Amino acid sequence: MNFKEEVEKFNINLDSSMESKFNEYFSFLVSFNEHTNLTAITEHDEVFVKHFLDSMLLNAAYDLTGKTLCDVGAGAGFPSVPNAIINPNVSVDIVDSLNKRINFLNELVNRIDLKNVKAYHSRAEEWALNKRESYDVVSARAVARLQMLAELCMPLVRVGGVFVAMKSLESQDELNEARRAIEVLGGKVKEIKHFDLPYNMGSRDIIIIEKVKETPKKYPRSFAKIKQNPIK
Repeated sequence: MNFKEEVEKFNINLDSSMESKFNEYFSFLVSFNEHTNLTAITEHDEVFVKHFLDSMLLNAAYDLTGKTLCDVGAGAGFPSVPNAIINPNVSVDIVDSLNKRINFLNELVNRIDLKNVKAYHSRAEEWALNKRESYDVVSARAVARLQMLAELCMPLVRVGGVFVAMKSLESQDELNEARRAIEVLGGKVKEIKHFDLPYNMGSRDIIIIEKVKETPKKYPRSFAKIKQNPIK
């Protein structure tokens, strides 16, 4: 597989420094994964397509140039780190509730010399206490159903910014279920973009939700309350 050529099909250009960073990312991910479970996908081409290229579809769907991005529940850095690699002028905060992932991300960021990424050990609803409505873009990739995810992410988006949910199967069903929550939280569905990954490795729906008004102060609630009683 020629990763550079596959990426170019989505109007994304990689220079040699970026390619080197992705190669190091892959090596470190597979090595770290041997003792700390981060992903079930470890085969070379699958990682490059299902993780790296898939993450970059965020950039293909929405222009991240010069934006501030918060990635909620990033796991091993998806979608934020691949987008930080190809967009050095994007300022990225990663928030994840599991410290083992943050340890991995901090070491990764140092290894591949990413100056524009910081990783924080926090729950999204706690992060919103200090960073409420401060990001241009908030992203989440398959963290939870959209109805719950919206309450975790929308409070972090500034008015005029966007929440971008990366979904695969049944995205329309999730969206229908979440429409009331999105409205209550100050959002409006802007568009849905569909992408097919190469080599029949799956597809991706990217739901772009614009923040049109402030989120009511009572949101987000604790995750337990969100899960028990999502906005309907």
